[in-house]
Amino acid sequence: MLNANAYVTAQKGIGGSIRNQYEDFYVEEIPEIVPDGEGPNVYVWIEKLGRTTLDVVLDIARDLHISRKRMGFAGMKDKKAITRQWICIANMDSEEQFQQVENLDIYKTDFLKVVRGRKKLRMGQLKGNKFKILVKDLDDIEKSVDIANEVLKELQSTGVPNYFGWQRFGKPRTITHLVGEALVENNLEKAVGVYIGNPQGDESDENRLARQAYDDGNYEESLNLMGKGMRYEKMMLKELVRESKRGELTDKSYMNALHALPKPLQRMFVHAYQSYLFNEAVSKRVEMGINKYVEGDIVIDTEDHIVRDKTSEEFQELIDNFKASPTCPLYGTKVPFADGDVGEMEKDILKNYNITKEDFEVSKMPRLGSHGLRRSMRFQVWDASAIPTDEGVLCEFSIDKGSYATAVLREIMKKDVI
Repeated sequence: MLNANAYVTAQKGIGGSIRNQYEDFYVEEIPEIVPDGEGPNVYVWIEKLGRTTLDVVLDIARDLHISRKRMGFAGMKDKKAITRQWICIANMDSEEQFQQVENLDIYKTDFLKVVRGRKKLRMGQLKGNKFKILVKDLDDIEKSVDIANEVLKELQSTGVPNYFGWQRFGKPRTITHLVGEALVENNLEKAVGVYIGNPQGDESDENRLARQAYDDGNYEESLNLMGKGMRYEKMMLKELVRESKRGELTDKSYMNALHALPKPLQRMFVHAYQSYLFNEAVSKRVEMGINKYVEGDIVIDTEDHIVRDKTSEEFQELIDNFKASPTCPLYGTKVPFADGDVGEMEKDILKNYNITKEDFEVSKMPRLGSHGLRRSMRFQVWDASAIPTDEGVLCEFSIDKGSYATAVLREIMKKDVI
């Protein structure tokens, strides 16, 4: 996991591989809101295979001829997986509109339920996610099951380091946090260039040629070379081609290119850079004890409220019972630092990257800036078990929303997990 360096369990790890095929990785949303069958909005319980949530949402909006702003979902689910989640389409009052939704045929996406709901669905409105993940390519399946269950038992007691997974940064093209870094530096031209240009060796020849053409300043050629998989690059580049015909590109040109992207994607850039720095902070804080209160810690409860005015012993009791956890900063303009040694560690990370909290204002595009917040440095895993199969070890567990299953698998496998 990018910029994640510490483990909390001591077992050697079972190795192996995941996602040999998408069907080996199953995710099911644990919803906070379940539609009751009445209301002006249409909810769809989807099962998708090998597609991002945003791609499916854009396809639905396109086929219904509506704005993507009317589409809602609680969380982004893995692309390289079978996933189930609710999608909400706002303001579909008539029976004809309901039938239009039922009749949709979306690529690699099944509509398992279509029902009406009273409230719109917002990002973050879920309790967590259930996973069933098959680990393959193991030397000794029975021994691996024993190790996996040992690790899972320990993690259910201590919690799991709350690292952000590769999905946050992109894989194989890991550039989302680099775009965010450029935005924090207030370099819009660099931000756009990192996203559209910047060819990498693990891409197709077609994509590399398109990106190189952009880097060479041949924008129309770049656009013509772009394949089907470069949907978002095309959105940005079409805007730049229009702007270039009016004269020299300016910060406003690059701003307009970024605004051409869906808003959830725009917001992900700075969030990804925050996540990159957060992973480093978690690595250093885990070394102090994942389930230990350290003097100076900022502690939050399960509702993300800061817990104050407790003794060290009281903080520790809350942590032991998963009623609260120590935090690390998602750096931003207003995020508070911890005190003591923990706070010094947090400040040193910013110094090492030659940035300050104020830089997260992103003054040229303040809507993409962030005040920051304190985020739990661990998460809870429950209903966890591992069983043998003919092909490997099937790991089943549930985790808190906003946390990554690969952080659990990383402890079991003791290797980089994508």
